[in-house]
Amino acid sequence: MTENKTPVDPAAPAGVPARGPGPDDGLPSGAPAAVGDAPPIGPEALKAFAHPLRMAMYRYLTAHGSGTASALARHTGESTGQTSYHLRQLERHGLIEDDPERAGSGRERWWRPTGFSLDPRTFDDPAVRLAADVALRALVDERSELLLGWFDRAQRSSVDPWVDASMHNVATGDLTVDELANLRERLGEVLDDAFAAAKARKAADGPAGRRRVRAYVDAFPLDVTD
Repeated sequence: MTENKTPVDPAAPAGVPARGPGPDDGLPSGAPAAVGDAPPIGPEALKAFAHPLRMAMYRYLTAHGSGTASALARHTGESTGQTSYHLRQLERHGLIEDDPERAGSGRERWWRPTGFSLDPRTFDDPAVRLAADVALRALVDERSELLLGWFDRAQRSSVDPWVDASMHNVATGDLTVDELANLRERLGEVLDDAFAAAKARKAADGPAGRRRVRAYVDAFPLDVTD
């Protein structure tokens, strides 16, 4: 793990707009800026998404790439009937879709998440803004939980190439708004290019040696054993 030793300012609230979880599209789950071509989420889809069980299910799908109603039931402790119902609601609003890589694999339907962008400032309805607040806070909580879990796992590994390959970079400096926007675009391009290239190589060479990786610009492997 590496760190830029520039002095660090106190943590600031998560900025907006925010990009929501996506399948393999450059910035999985909870990136702090809208980068790339993720479509904006509409008010009805947002209200459907801001449901505790649906967000938990969506989080599972982003971490694992895809999943079934049965796998989600085991993970959440709910019945398959419940997870199937909530999967249909997420599909209805375009938040998940069939996983083409799993088509025809068994009797169960495999689902994968779609990417979206979220900017609470675009909503006037107080109920929708509340849903946006719930979704954004869940993304921030998820990021903190995943990072702490990764740090715990990394500290228990005396020799692990995944620890050496991960990154946790911090940099602080004086920027103009245009410079900040340029930084966002450049980082987004690097992340999008890296994940797109990896996806193409996976399609050509297969999944061997690969793990699900989350980049914030903290970049570290996820613990997706269940």
